[in-house]
Amino acid sequence: MTLLVTGSAGLIGSEVCTFFALRDWDIHGVDNNQRAVFFGPEADTLWNRNRLERELPSYTHHDIDIRDREGMLALLRDVKPDAVVHAAAQPSHDWAAREPFSDFDVNAVGTINVLEATRLAVPEAAFVYLSTNKVYGDGPNDIKVDELETRWNITDPEYANGIPETFRVDHCLHSLFGASKLAADVMVQEYGRYFGMLTCCLRGGCLTGPTHGGVELHGFLSYLVKCNLTKTPYTINGYKGKQVRDNIHSRDVAAFIEQFIKAPRSGEVYNLGGGKDNTCSILEAIALVESLTGVPMDYTLSDTARVGDHICYYSDLRKIREHYPDWVLSTDLKSIFSEIATSWQARSA
Repeated sequence: MTLLVTGSAGLIGSEVCTFFALRDWDIHGVDNNQRAVFFGPEADTLWNRNRLERELPSYTHHDIDIRDREGMLALLRDVKPDAVVHAAAQPSHDWAAREPFSDFDVNAVGTINVLEATRLAVPEAAFVYLSTNKVYGDGPNDIKVDELETRWNITDPEYANGIPETFRVDHCLHSLFGASKLAADVMVQEYGRYFGMLTCCLRGGCLTGPTHGGVELHGFLSYLVKCNLTKTPYTINGYKGKQVRDNIHSRDVAAFIEQFIKAPRSGEVYNLGGGKDNTCSILEAIALVESLTGVPMDYTLSDTARVGDHICYYSDLRKIREHYPDWVLSTDLKSIFSEIATSWQARSA
């Protein structure tokens, strides 16, 4: 079996490559290190690409930009994968606002390039798109919450289990990043419904793990741990630091992708996160990091929240568990933090 992964040197892409290589798949990775372009040398993913090539004998790398329409079609026709995982993206709200054309070209146009190449070359292949919970914009901020000592807490019983896939995606503020990802999300659904392709959109919460190259504009948990270990000042943007996220290990993301590929559906959408049990606020994350490392966090609170940011968001996992009951979350919150801390300590050694 052959798998093609875009964004293969990123967090989710590299985890998927490793996960499926260990299950005897041939892996073709597509990544041209655009993170270094987006965020500078500290976000360079060449180290991760080198790791994949060193550790995975079945891994073949392709230095192609997903904006290269002809190049992607030629690659899909040559490789003819059994499944495609599209994880390549521009992931930052702030960067998108500065570079809107590039953001849309990568996130929306790049996605349709990969979709159309798949349809023309291997229309029977399962197609998994790493979308984002930012497709809901700031709509979740309309849900009633109470302020507790260290977090905001959802009090509306309709959303006690979290945000479902039926939550509205319009009449709200997305950020340009959220809008470009939503455009791609809808197109992936359409290729499933209109052409009958086997597609799904995974609207991720806080996807994280030990290979995450956290920087200030992207990679919340990884960057927070990095700042703690290097004693770098950290700024919390808005909401008193009580904003809540659900966190999921990249390995559990890869495990769900395996379940979908085994039993694919057409035009599906799933909210994929750690769910209510794996939530924490930024203040709670700081406390947990400090307890693991023994290093006090140097942080300040800003009154200004990021555009379109969520006050309290966690994924309602009922649909995904109903469709794929064999998928389970394997990594709890403390273990996620511990792995990230160990990874940064090893990289700094």
